[in-house]
Amino acid sequence: MSDYRVSAGQAKEDQVTAAIESYTSQVPSSAYLGLAIASIGASVSLKIAKKDTAALFVGQWVAPFLLLGIYNKLVKQHGSDADKR
Repeated sequence: MSDYRVSAGQAKEDQVTAAIESYTSQVPSSAYLGLAIASIGASVSLKIAKKDTAALFVGQWVAPFLLLGIYNKLVKQHGSDADKR
């Protein structure tokens, strides 16, 4: 069976990704956590107000905000390929 894993330094990111990372890395990681908590609160508020469809929609924002926060943290800790060029 072939080994298709990518080793460190083998693949490079494009300029679009590097530009996005340069801007998003300036945002504190706690901002993404705050957005996730705020969307939980907004979802609960909408559910109490009996706006179930909107509550479900806003409640689904939690996971993407947390994932963006993790990605942001990884970029800050490990840098991006643009830093190594």
